[in-house]
Amino acid sequence: MAKKGSAEERDLVHKLWEKDFAAMRAPASGGATKRPLPDVLAGNGKLYLAIEVKTTTKDKIYIDSPQIDALCEFCDIFGASPFLGIKFKYTKWLFLSPEKIDRTRSNNYKIEKDVALKNGLELDEIIGIDKQIKF
Repeated sequence: MAKKGSAEERDLVHKLWEKDFAAMRAPASGGATKRPLPDVLAGNGKLYLAIEVKTTTKDKIYIDSPQIDALCEFCDIFGASPFLGIKFKYTKWLFLSPEKIDRTRSNNYKIEKDVALKNGLELDEIIGIDKQIKF
């Protein structure tokens, strides 16, 4: 799964470059360091994004709260907007800010595919190009 995750991170980095954002993967984010690092970091001089990337073939994703806490800590220091970039199989990229993600009883995070499709933002929305109307 790590190989697929890094491929998805590279895909997102390419998409951000196509939108005139400088973007890079932070390959040490998976535990090679104790420092809070996002999977993808991007900016255009006006807007900075830190993105934790999750991909799955299932209909829901569970995320341990320390990962989201680390993302938010990095963003507080760096001045970036935190997002969880989600790629369910056969869907486009969807982005959720941490405060929009449901918590489990054990205080971790859970994202269900139907909720992400309904509430998730598209790439153009998080970079301020477009606003989708959700029904």
